[in-house]
Amino acid sequence: MDGHTMDRTEIERFLAQSLADRKLSGGEKQALAAWLAEHAKSDQRKGEIRHAAFELARIAVADPDASHVVAWLEDAMKAIVPIQPGSAPREMSPDSAYFSPGEECLQRILRRLHSVKRAADLCVFTITDDRISRAIVDAHRRGVALRIISDAEKANDLGSDMQQFQQEGIAVRLMRVMSADSRSSGHMHHKFALFDGLRLINGSYNWTRGAAAINYENLIDSADPGLLQRFAAEFERLWNG
Repeated sequence: MDGHTMDRTEIERFLAQSLADRKLSGGEKQALAAWLAEHAKSDQRKGEIRHAAFELARIAVADPDASHVVAWLEDAMKAIVPIQPGSAPREMSPDSAYFSPGEECLQRILRRLHSVKRAADLCVFTITDDRISRAIVDAHRRGVALRIISDAEKANDLGSDMQQFQQEGIAVRLMRVMSADSRSSGHMHHKFALFDGLRLINGSYNWTRGAAAINYENLIDSADPGLLQRFAAEFERLWNG
């Protein structure tokens, strides 16, 4: 398809057709780049197309050809957001790090929850900080598609808000982690979240009041495409496992 003839609705169909064979061909790259140059000049529009590509890949990584999906996504990102040596795309704010005790980490999580527009995937050991829980529920009520993976054992702890999320209609998966011989158990100990396929937050920071008030913790906020791809694939693996 000629890149100059694709309208705003056709671009997502074009991406889906490209992904069908798990490869972005040279001709498809040229068509995509041509369409972007003419119709996606703003950072916001490019972000929307990036989100569409990540959504397609997120759905597809559950199939047996997931490794090819990642390769397709890498090629698509190079076309949508070409990176020149020594530079970064304007829509990507720099990666940043935050630390506790203190509210740096908390405020970064709240900022992402308040600004997310379409979808958020949260993969967190436990959530007991009501400030974060309120932001999650608010996002759900304004139409954000939310999925939460958390540890099944911690979901029963005093102060856990998993039951509240389920009652709100938020999609929640509680994981029980057993050893291969089923003689010992572990935990779903991740603490990461993905927002609109554009931002990743990850680190030791537990989503609890104690983490902000007492603990030495860290949190990284990143737009790195490679990290987004890896963490999105891990979320899908756990969600569909």
